[in-house]
Amino acid sequence: MQIISLKKEYDKLQKIYGDRRLDAIYGAGEIHSPSLCLVFMNPTARNISAHKKWKGLKAPWLGTKNVWAMFCQLGLFKADFFSEINQKKPNEWDYKFAKKVYKKVQDNSIYITNLSKATQIDARALKDEVFRKYLDLFMKELTIVKPKVMITFGNQVSSILLEKNIKVSEYRKKYEIMNIQGRSVKVFPVYYPVGQGTRNLKKSKEDIVWIMKNKS
Repeated sequence: MQIISLKKEYDKLQKIYGDRRLDAIYGAGEIHSPSLCLVFMNPTARNISAHKKWKGLKAPWLGTKNVWAMFCQLGLFKADFFSEINQKKPNEWDYKFAKKVYKKVQDNSIYITNLSKATQIDARALKDEVFRKYLDLFMKELTIVKPKVMITFGNQVSSILLEKNIKVSEYRKKYEIMNIQGRSVKVFPVYYPVGQGTRNLKKSKEDIVWIMKNKS
């Protein structure tokens, strides 16, 4: 469900680039050649597992709802399961439920991660230089996970990872090829679907549905 070997290195970077009151958040889900790898920006304090007192799974989007609502709308989570998520307040999440959510992610052959694990107190944008400090370690992560297809959310993450200027509005149903340790992997830049990107949620879902049907 998670890559244990990289945690210490990500923790070191958290002390430099993240908020020291919070913990790094690691990628989670299917770690053995998932069909799909979802790459977001960086975690924030809204994630219940970012807090020091949380001793369970530290994974993206725990204690939040928007991304899991999208999973339901994409048919990856059943409506009754999302209803269970939706009814929980952040402080009502526990270690067992967090694992239950990510077991569903794993069962769908999906790996969820952030390009930067620098957890911040809020959602203010990170500078490009901070994301680049994570690139080498992120590439190690991808080398271990070996995703078959990747979705990068937003212009900033897509541009930094692909090392070229990316406008997701020009990449709908289009992809770039990324070389990961001799493997050619399709990377689809997609609109960011949460936070300020909620206004583009419909476009993001449309593109993800298309990608899921045509990714091979």
